[in-house]
Amino acid sequence: MSSELIVAGGGMGGLAAAARSRELGASVTVFEKGDRPGGSMALSSGFFWRYRDFERFREECPGGDPELQRLVFERLDEDLAWIESLGAPVLTRKTGNPLTVGVQFDPRGLTDTLARRAGEIRLGAALNEIPATAPVILATGGFQGDRDLLRRYVTPEADELVLRANRWSAGDGLRLGLDAGGELTDGMDEFYGRNLPAPPARISPDGFRPLAQLYARYARVVNAEGERYVARTWSEIDVVQWTARQSWARAWYVVPDEALGKRVRDRTVGEMIQAARDSGAAVRHERGETAVEVVAGITTTLGGLRVDAHARVAEGVFACGADVGGISTGGYSSGLAAALVFGRIAAEETGALSR
Repeated sequence: MSSELIVAGGGMGGLAAAARSRELGASVTVFEKGDRPGGSMALSSGFFWRYRDFERFREECPGGDPELQRLVFERLDEDLAWIESLGAPVLTRKTGNPLTVGVQFDPRGLTDTLARRAGEIRLGAALNEIPATAPVILATGGFQGDRDLLRRYVTPEADELVLRANRWSAGDGLRLGLDAGGELTDGMDEFYGRNLPAPPARISPDGFRPLAQLYARYARVVNAEGERYVARTWSEIDVVQWTARQSWARAWYVVPDEALGKRVRDRTVGEMIQAARDSGAAVRHERGETAVEVVAGITTTLGGLRVDAHARVAEGVFACGADVGGISTGGYSSGLAAALVFGRIAAEETGALSR
């Protein structure tokens, strides 16, 4: 006889948990608040990656829980092989970063692959309370879609942030987990995102990735008062977090002409600036420098519910994806990778409850 399982959220973590749970014999119902499965993963580049060395992981994310980080580091390769075995289409096995290894899947193909195996998915249906009759996996995607929570935990300029993700991830899992007796992690003020061309730039979901202004290391970064910030990390996650706390969540990147040909992954600085110009952003060139006004775009929150190595929040309540905090704290690591790993852990742990 199959066991019953409720999954709140049909993004990467929730779909992985549901698909794995059904493999293990569970009867699964996924409650998805949005009008489609896939969550913010469907809007992403589809890269799942880990650091090549665990020591580097710790250096890059020093505030994270070492036990949780070790699970991501050690389990990811096997979990990626599982996704491939389901038939998800691989785009490349190169991350373009010598510090990392991983796989890029086609987001739409991956969503379709997991959704077919996830059981019943109820679209437009939020989980409003923890049921007493079945274990629950919380996978609602963080709280970047809730301006009040962002104002409380992240920045007083919350209303100015560009939501660089789906609009449905608004802290439902956080509230349910806390109501069930869960606790918050450190790093509630941290988030992953990218600086984007500021209004009057036109930004749609199709522009979330191509409009990222990812060249702070080659620029002079200043706020409206002329105060300067120097990028500290290769990912520039510190830059977007700093920008989010400036007036109107904005800053200026001032780039010398000689840096326009520098490459960041597959694009030059000049190409990124041109994308900003084409979107209608405020871009000006004078005296051998180009200045671009940017605004902080938030993709996902990094703080969240505290879980143990079994993905457990409280008795009968588990979590995965961006509802879980304490992994990337202090830096940056792959959110999709953590969602996959803890989605599968949560599935295996809830399966064990019924045995």
